[in-house]
Amino acid sequence: MIFSTKNLETGYNNASAFQIALFSLNSAATTLYLVLMEYVSYYVNGIVGFTVIFASALLTALRVFDGLIDPLIGFMVDRFEGRFGKFRPFMVLGNLLMLVSVLLMFNTTHRIPGALRLPYFVLVYVIYVFGYTFQMIVAKSGQTVLTDNPKMRPLVSYFDSLFVTSCYGGIQLYTAAYLIPKYGSYKNPALFREFTFAVAGISVLCTVLGLVGIWNKDRPEYYQVGGMQKIRIRDYWDVLRHNRPIRQLVVSASVNKFTSTVYNNVTVCVMLFGIMMRNYAMAGQVGLVTILPNLVIVTLGVSLAQRIGQKHTFALFMRLAILFQLIMTLFLIFARVEGIAFSNLTGTTFAFLVIYIFLNGSKSVSNSIVVPMIADCSDYEVYRSGLYIPGFMGALFALVDQVISSLATIFVGGVVALIGFTSVLPQVEDALTPQLKAATIFMYCIVPMLGWIFSLCVMRNYELDKEKMQEVSRRNRENAEAGEGGAEGER
Repeated sequence: MIFSTKNLETGYNNASAFQIALFSLNSAATTLYLVLMEYVSYYVNGIVGFTVIFASALLTALRVFDGLIDPLIGFMVDRFEGRFGKFRPFMVLGNLLMLVSVLLMFNTTHRIPGALRLPYFVLVYVIYVFGYTFQMIVAKSGQTVLTDNPKMRPLVSYFDSLFVTSCYGGIQLYTAAYLIPKYGSYKNPALFREFTFAVAGISVLCTVLGLVGIWNKDRPEYYQVGGMQKIRIRDYWDVLRHNRPIRQLVVSASVNKFTSTVYNNVTVCVMLFGIMMRNYAMAGQVGLVTILPNLVIVTLGVSLAQRIGQKHTFALFMRLAILFQLIMTLFLIFARVEGIAFSNLTGTTFAFLVIYIFLNGSKSVSNSIVVPMIADCSDYEVYRSGLYIPGFMGALFALVDQVISSLATIFVGGVVALIGFTSVLPQVEDALTPQLKAATIFMYCIVPMLGWIFSLCVMRNYELDKEKMQEVSRRNRENAEAGEGGAEGER
């Protein structure tokens, strides 16, 4: 069983599946806000009054800023050691900042006088950026203290995938099946008031549970590796030059994040489900209904990762995602998708659900397995140089991830502007045109396939396979016992 803790090799820093599951809720806490922020384009366009292109450009610039501060926050995490541990204070502070900023952003910006709306929105968004970065970097780096066991670490993928899928599916269902019928459209400020309070409350609960999960591991004996060498800024340049696996993983995962930000974009969902299928509620329903089969596929992926390693599992499921995305492309081009619904279980509806399940399951495995692979890169850096810098590893990943994926917002805005939506984003009541159909298929299908093919090329010579990670773990344990630095190089 993937959750079994029996017969685990001694010498590893082992954790229970329960601890890993609880700490993974920290990722859920940030993901909830991340999904909420995907609706900010509708808020600033339909309620605040910014044009489509201006809103897209503004949000892109703010996400680039988000990425640029990530190394600074990562440095703070690596240097920090307080009374309440290394990671927990950042979880609490981050969630508090996000809660305050989001409630202000979505509930007060449209009430600010016109000339002050832009600077006010930017200020509140910057507060959100700091909060999100604090808590998100812990989600990437805190796993290093939970376990270094190659058989346990893939469980991070399992629970991350479960919770992230639940966040996206749950919010899509909540907005499409409840908020839109209740409030009419995304132009109603009351919709965002209820939306933000619901997200904030659930995120606080997830954060508290995440704190419980890491509580017993957030102690010096787990993060003072090799005597806890003092980190210097110039050490980061050495990491960038010599840690090839993290460079490969950052590039590959960032391209994947760009594609996922495009196909998960709220506007793309409106175009696919609301306009092409004429059933926007399906966007939320399909996410809920497919959670269980998606979980089965992720379970298979985690089992494979425990046997063949995370590198090969990542590549395998990315190839499967390309295959099923190609099938989905042909389906959307040639099938009559208008009328697909759970209340209309025709052959077309059934075919869509089957393709969607295998496609989403494959994407979930390849996307979620990146998180424990970051921890592998962090362990490899300890092995290589003796430096324990999980904060920087998470920040480096987040930097390129944020900067590149931020282009997705303006990319989607640019595509819809090219087909005529320059003042208002596509709405569920709009008519389907050939241009809109082509743009939907391009963003939902073609862009992801191109990104995944590129990612496979980047990761082709990634060296941290199962055998290498066993060697890394063994050598790190030996060096920690001897109080020495890395195996392959010196600072």
